[in-house]
Amino acid sequence: MSSSAMDAESPDLVCQLDNVQGLVDALSAVRWKRHQDAVIELSEHGIILIVEETGCLQAKVYLQRELFVRYEYSAQGRPRFGVSLGLFADCLNTFSAPGHSSLIEIRYPGPDMQLLVKSVDSPDACIYAEVRTRIPDMISWDYNFEPAGSTPLTFTVKSAALKEAIDDLEWPGSSIQIKLQPVPPSVSFKGEGHGDLQIDFMYYVNTDLLIAFHCDREVSYRYKYKFLRATTSNLPGSVIKDNRGSKLIIGRGGMLKVQHLVSVARTSNQHPHTDSAGYQQPSRIAYIEFFVKPEEDEDTIN
Repeated sequence: MSSSAMDAESPDLVCQLDNVQGLVDALSAVRWKRHQDAVIELSEHGIILIVEETGCLQAKVYLQRELFVRYEYSAQGRPRFGVSLGLFADCLNTFSAPGHSSLIEIRYPGPDMQLLVKSVDSPDACIYAEVRTRIPDMISWDYNFEPAGSTPLTFTVKSAALKEAIDDLEWPGSSIQIKLQPVPPSVSFKGEGHGDLQIDFMYYVNTDLLIAFHCDREVSYRYKYKFLRATTSNLPGSVIKDNRGSKLIIGRGGMLKVQHLVSVARTSNQHPHTDSAGYQQPSRIAYIEFFVKPEEDEDTIN
């Protein structure tokens, strides 16, 4: 028996998922340009997909093993491989039908180190796809995210409001200033171009938009607009519809972390994983994190 055949019989990972659309939504959220490479890392705890650009912007999609109805992991170490993000997302999208929760199986590696995807619950036909993988040609930069002090500099804002604010601040090629101040407790987004535009979120004025706020001192950092926009440009409609919140944290040196939650619960009239408050249990949520480096202006350099 050939070694390739043996590899096919003993894959590193075999997993099954009952909500393809939720997975497509999660991957699409970190797709900020047409042609984009991603690195997938497998472990006994789940799957991590990483994309980044020019060492200034990085995004990660965390798919915990609890998301899957089946997760069989037999690899030694943590295998990593590269894929085309767009190709992978588009491939998965062919398995998704509106209003129907397809059960798919993902297997890696195939005989030629490919990622294998197939439908497993259709009595009429089996859809099968192979996604070519490659040796990762990028080494993820170490964002080394650390707290900015003893008190976290963080706020949580409705995802729809955050996306709308960033869209409204569009100044191509420019930067956006994010300012937090404890008195009055507020967050300001300011764009500069052919004029100034500022959007303020006041904590005690509208807690329906600014859900949480923690800040013990005034801080201000600037970020490239194109990188900041990438954190919300492809937020799936399900996040907006569910009225979810996005959490932003400013770490040491102004590193910005933006966190979104995307539901990967099986779509049906019954929601066994939803609690009495209407929130999805963590096991059915894909965690998405963006890391954005601040601009280095003259004050920062000096």
